[in-house]
Amino acid sequence: MADTTDFNARTIAEFRAHHGQVGGNFAGAPLLLLHTVGARSGAPRINPMMYLADEGRYLVFASKAGSDRHPDWYHNLLAQPEVRIEVGDQILTVRAVELHGAERDAYYAEQARRYPGFAGYQRKTERIIPVIALTPTPGGTPS
Repeated sequence: MADTTDFNARTIAEFRAHHGQVGGNFAGAPLLLLHTVGARSGAPRINPMMYLADEGRYLVFASKAGSDRHPDWYHNLLAQPEVRIEVGDQILTVRAVELHGAERDAYYAEQARRYPGFAGYQRKTERIIPVIALTPTPGGTPS
């Protein structure tokens, strides 16, 4: 757990210091910071993740690198779907909605086309990797 926590902390610091840009595995990829509240703990959480832009929405993928378990942030979003994200220097309030069926499949396929690692994640697990649309809420303007 410490490795993930350290990696996330370094990525978050680099993201903020460089206006949303980071190097390493995320170099050149669209990245956002997802702020959630722990579904059980109530503690604030921040997770860096890649996204796919879609007409004002930000689509994120609960891949957990192909694990057979959903990432904790996914459960946090189910429990409390109104959250904040950081994109570049902007902070937005968004509402999370899970996509299903053909819509989910099309967006996951597009993400896998752009970033083939996502195709590998789906092959590694029997679960259907959730796709979540984060849509800015009225009044959820950049700050």
